[in-house]
Amino acid sequence: MDFRDSPEEAAFRVELRAWLTGNAEQFAVTGDDYWRKAGEWHRALHGAGFFGVTWPEEYGGRNLPPVYDVILDEELALAGAPPRPSLGYLVHGLGRHGSPELARRFLPGMIDGTERWCQGFSEPGAGSDLASLTTTAVRDGDDYVLHGHKIWTSYSDVADWCLLLARTDPDAPRHKGISAFIVTMHQPGIEQRPLKMINGVTTEFGQVLFDGARVPADQMVGSPGEGWRLAMTVVGHEREPSTLGYAARYGKLVRQMAGQTTGRVPEELAWAAVQAEMLRLHVRRRLSEQLDGVVHGSDGSLDKLLMTWTEQSVGHAALAVGGVKDPELLSAYLYSRAQSVMGGTSQIQKNIIAGRILGLGA
Repeated sequence: MDFRDSPEEAAFRVELRAWLTGNAEQFAVTGDDYWRKAGEWHRALHGAGFFGVTWPEEYGGRNLPPVYDVILDEELALAGAPPRPSLGYLVHGLGRHGSPELARRFLPGMIDGTERWCQGFSEPGAGSDLASLTTTAVRDGDDYVLHGHKIWTSYSDVADWCLLLARTDPDAPRHKGISAFIVTMHQPGIEQRPLKMINGVTTEFGQVLFDGARVPADQMVGSPGEGWRLAMTVVGHEREPSTLGYAARYGKLVRQMAGQTTGRVPEELAWAAVQAEMLRLHVRRRLSEQLDGVVHGSDGSLDKLLMTWTEQSVGHAALAVGGVKDPELLSAYLYSRAQSVMGGTSQIQKNIIAGRILGLGA
């Protein structure tokens, strides 16, 4: 297998590297400073032709193969630039399950960053177990009326729109009574509250309360009761390697820590280096499969588990190298703890692997 760039990929890499020089340094890579300018970074990347590169041209992408996203992630990490905005799973969800009218109306603004989005899936009593969600949408004329509570909602403080899951049929089996909606965040009946993370970041996550907010019936994505199918598409792409570009970022942090280390290399750092390289090669193999037309489903749970193990290995190395006196490394360790919850807990991923891949009847 030849992982070297083709001439076209090499040209893209050179063009991107040139653009990053002089642009990347204007944006913070972590913390509240990053989140404060995340929208500006999104629009700058897209304006230069470096965001949404693998998505359809009709919606503002460039229709390039998935390997270009890997190049993008690698070069962003090498340049010390912020990561590309994490929106791919919403694009895939709306693109696959939304009507052509909804796709034409909403995908261009989502991709070019002129409209900000959040994902209203998790609830205080239904995080990884989405089938237990209790937020309701009740038909009232041409609208649905929403009541409920969402949590761990990234970008909710700045979002214009929310891709929301709500229960429309309380009598149906719990997977079949859920529908998906596109809800404007700019209306009465919606309250956003920030959540402060353990590493001090105050703007990445939030919780959103719906108390009589309304959504037009024609902004339902798919038919009534089809929300579960959309949810599985979204979380499947959230866990797949096309959005696992953080492999490059893990490798860079490992190399930085190695440069700070004198004398004997901590065992945690050596293990993190092995894990980061394992994930990098795994991502490339997955992308090669995608280029060959292989469609992944439950395999995304394997990818998510590997990413979690790698990030937490790197986090443990950060703690071993920097202790609690290096704020950046301490933040890397603290942030890594959340990976076993984000995008579905590790326990849920193991259940999926056991039941759907290994056939163990989990």
